[in-house]
Amino acid sequence: MSKAFASQGDMEDKQISFTEVGEGLYAFTAEGDPNTGVIIGDDSVMIVEAQATPRLARKVIDCVRSVTDKPISHLVLTHYHAVRVLGASAYGAREIIMSDTARAMVAERGQEDWESEFDRFPRLFQGHEEIPGLTWPTTTFSDAMTVYLGNRKVEIMHLGRAHTAGDAVVWVPDQEVMFTGDIVEYHSACYCGDGHFGDWEETLMNIAAFEPQSVAPGRGDALVGPEKVAEAIARTADFVNSTYRPVAKVVARGGTLKEAWDACRAECDPKFSDYAIYEHCLPFNVARAYDEARGIDTPRIWTAARDKEMWAALQG
Repeated sequence: MSKAFASQGDMEDKQISFTEVGEGLYAFTAEGDPNTGVIIGDDSVMIVEAQATPRLARKVIDCVRSVTDKPISHLVLTHYHAVRVLGASAYGAREIIMSDTARAMVAERGQEDWESEFDRFPRLFQGHEEIPGLTWPTTTFSDAMTVYLGNRKVEIMHLGRAHTAGDAVVWVPDQEVMFTGDIVEYHSACYCGDGHFGDWEETLMNIAAFEPQSVAPGRGDALVGPEKVAEAIARTADFVNSTYRPVAKVVARGGTLKEAWDACRAECDPKFSDYAIYEHCLPFNVARAYDEARGIDTPRIWTAARDKEMWAALQG
């Protein structure tokens, strides 16, 4: 019997947590669903990641209002994926910030990604009727930019390719806390379908070089304390490498995508099968690893039709 496509079988609501990761800094998490970060400045608030719909974004706003009545002035989107950006309109932020590369990816593949993810995550897209359209930034940066929320300094940086080519991280130096987007995950599978396996571990090491005291990852629990941060970075690196290494070996000997799938499962199932969205991510991850190992540097665009064809070939 074939598995339900992607996350179509996951329709149970998740328990929300709102965890303080530093003074005036919070992680909104929900048992492996996409996380959102909150940075409270002197006179306004910055949000990191918008959620998939305005309905979900309002759950974040409710949590924000439980700790501050300051207006939300900035929204940072660490990359272009629909589940991260399409709830943006709910915040009313005057500035929406992305990297230059992430904005280019919205233009290149944002609509296809929306249609693809809509089919993959029906629970996350409840209330999708309110989405006004693609989310576009008002402000972009190439390598780094600094925002001051009053006296609170916030650094937004591109530290390398990983989950996508345009990933951004958000660093709050006064508390040594980082919001990493999907570069770092905790007890959740990394989605690598638009990723860059060969760069990912180096980008993780660039994060580690900041020696964060706490991290809000893309999915999974907030990581409070250097030991938890180090564990999550190591687990993420292991997941990415354990996915790519067996696939690359199959490609090197001229093997098929299905052989790469079997090799990846043999490596990853014993270690990661209990991770959130593991079965959802695995076919997309193997397909991208197979392409990268064959020298295809730019991830091919996923469409709703391509998703299902690949799923039937591997996970069906």
